[in-house]
Amino acid sequence: MATAAPSRIAVVTGASSGIGAATARQLAAAGYRVVLTARRKDRIEALAEEINAAGHSATAYALDVTDRAAVDEFATAFRTIGVLVNNAGGALGADPVATGDPADWRQMYETNVIGTLNLTQALLPKLVASGDGTVVVVSSTAGHGTYEGGAGYVAAKHGAHVLAETLRLEIVGQPVRVIEIAPGMVRTDEFALTRFGGDAEKAAKVYEGVAEPLTADDVADTITWAVTRPSHVNVDLLILRPRAQASNTKVHREL
Repeated sequence: MATAAPSRIAVVTGASSGIGAATARQLAAAGYRVVLTARRKDRIEALAEEINAAGHSATAYALDVTDRAAVDEFATAFRTIGVLVNNAGGALGADPVATGDPADWRQMYETNVIGTLNLTQALLPKLVASGDGTVVVVSSTAGHGTYEGGAGYVAAKHGAHVLAETLRLEIVGQPVRVIEIAPGMVRTDEFALTRFGGDAEKAAKVYEGVAEPLTADDVADTITWAVTRPSHVNVDLLILRPRAQASNTKVHREL
């Protein structure tokens, strides 16, 4: 992996589905050699085969971002890299604070915040060494506003937002940009289904009556646009929502 042009290597976490998979496809099409990471080895290997068959370049690496020893070992594969997309995350449950499951809260924090911290710490020296690095944190509008029934996820995504904001302050002057992309309502195959423990009916209600939620490709297009700006241009924070969503709690539904 270290033999490719460093500024053209992009590591994407959570690449087995949804926004991560779409981002990997689009960055590969933009000329990056993408390194796909996720726990589901079969998914990322299939995606790597698809990307390579399309004439682009991809490598799959099974990785749990919450396993620091595994992350550190992964980082040894590189001398330098150009882009890190911290996408791994997700939501669990929609219970109020009074009855929320602490285990769900802990898992969301570990994945959304500690996982991002692990990869960023392990790969930051490689990004600096490239002379033109970019860290992307895929947060959420949940990191910028609260809503009932979402406190655990909101807390985790606020943590991801603050991590990105603070890192940008701390490394100013280094040749590394820090970009935060915060999507609102995105309809993917797994996000809501995972949140509601596989309950397809509850998952469907999230998007009920919304004509056009964002898609994974919409978010991936935004990430790729931000990453491919000239090196001196830093997209500090970009919030994107579907037109039907005015805030986390105000959504137009055609019912």
